[in-house]
Amino acid sequence: MGDASEVPDVFDPRIYAAGIPHDRFRALRDHAPVARQAEPEILGWPAGPGFWAVTRHSDVVRVLKDSRTYSSSLGATQIRDPDPADLPFIRRMMLNQDPPEHGRLRRLVSRAFTPGRIERFAATARERARGLIGEAVATGGEVDLVRTVTDDYALLNLTDLLGIPASDRGLLHAWTERVIAYQDPDEPPVLDAEGRPVNPRSPAMLAEMFGYAQELAAYKRTHPADDVMTSLATSELADAELEMFFFLLTVAGNDTVRSAAPGGLLALAEHPGEQARLWGGKVSMETAVDELLRVHPPVLSFRRTAARDTVLAGQAIAAGDKVVVFHASANHDERAFAAPHRLDLGRSPNPHVSFGDGPHVCLGAHFARLQLRVLYEEARAACGGVELAGPPRRLVSNFINGIKSLPVWLKEPTARPV
Repeated sequence: MGDASEVPDVFDPRIYAAGIPHDRFRALRDHAPVARQAEPEILGWPAGPGFWAVTRHSDVVRVLKDSRTYSSSLGATQIRDPDPADLPFIRRMMLNQDPPEHGRLRRLVSRAFTPGRIERFAATARERARGLIGEAVATGGEVDLVRTVTDDYALLNLTDLLGIPASDRGLLHAWTERVIAYQDPDEPPVLDAEGRPVNPRSPAMLAEMFGYAQELAAYKRTHPADDVMTSLATSELADAELEMFFFLLTVAGNDTVRSAAPGGLLALAEHPGEQARLWGGKVSMETAVDELLRVHPPVLSFRRTAARDTVLAGQAIAAGDKVVVFHASANHDERAFAAPHRLDLGRSPNPHVSFGDGPHVCLGAHFARLQLRVLYEEARAACGGVELAGPPRRLVSNFINGIKSLPVWLKEPTARPV
């Protein structure tokens, strides 16, 4: 691709409303694995300086592992540049820090995920999955799995884990929508006095959530319980760090499963042969979960900023340049996966990067896999299969691989193999 105009656009969030643009990603992997992308004004969001799109698996892993060269802190982790005045605020979040600061916070928070808490969480998640899927099967007709099962499953699991009262769960849903769906026309942007959209991660937009986090933490200190917020409220975290962790767990903790769960069920419905293998017990649920995560990663991309001049896949990158890795492309790289566009629920090894890699590998990956495994197991136990009743509606986003609606028929249960 000698001319910049020939380089496929993978920035425009509207592209992803039709699904992962596999043809564009393959062209980039084959001909321009580190390709310059323009950042025009789209959907009211201002134009940016452009960035390097990294699409091959080996290069994505290299960027994610090398935090000295590719920083999460310099410009944070979203493609769009934040307001420079907001950067010190945004850098309080572990996601937007580099080692060693990142490691200190990660170790503090990981202590909240004790083995006993994980075991109790698994039992609650299974009971919830069984109830939600059972109600969906009982309708006997077409159901929207997002509305009836997966949205509630992800949100209620998270609020149980955090220890958030049932009466406040609607707040978390609203806050998550504001942050995750900000590019989607169905989520009207909040505009400033000059009519420009306000960054949903800015201090002004997060003030309500942070105020709630402090109130909840104060309550947990006087009314401790077996939940993550009690652990965080009584830890060494400063108030500002606690607020950012509440944001991270609320948004990332919810939307990882909220995106991956319907995506996995959609993949199963689109591949009835592989679905039959899983329903018949011919492949393990563990390998199936990872393969479904590979073909439908919950996160499409993450941004880094070059901390120094470097070269990646033969392309010179200057200090200060934005470098964006595309998980969805890396997971379908022919150099890393045999027949990458074929769903193979028994695929092993499966080095997908759906949960990232390096120091920022997803802290909640174990919890996400657990919830997905339980959900798919309960779906298999409750019905004879999942069949599409219409096309899915996808989120307009170049960040989250979201599904807004998934109409299906749930087949009558069949006899289980002994």
